[in-house]
Amino acid sequence: MTNDAAALTVDARGMRCPWPALRLARAMRVAQDVVLIADDPNAAREVAALAAEQGWRIDDAGPMGQAARWRVRRD
Repeated sequence: MTNDAAALTVDARGMRCPWPALRLARAMRVAQDVVLIADDPNAAREVAALAAEQGWRIDDAGPMGQAARWRVRRD
């Protein structure tokens, strides 16, 4: 179990891509550790591509009800 209290949480449920990835990118400008919650089925692909492009690490990903959850960290 990870400690989400230390991470900035971005709730992008209800937003369609590319908005969840854009919100993640914006949050990563000010935080080292972000938890993104999104329910767009394309978000997984977009988050993975953005993280790979930026050199970020996805430590924790998984379902959260009908949404998905990713914990993204800057190395």
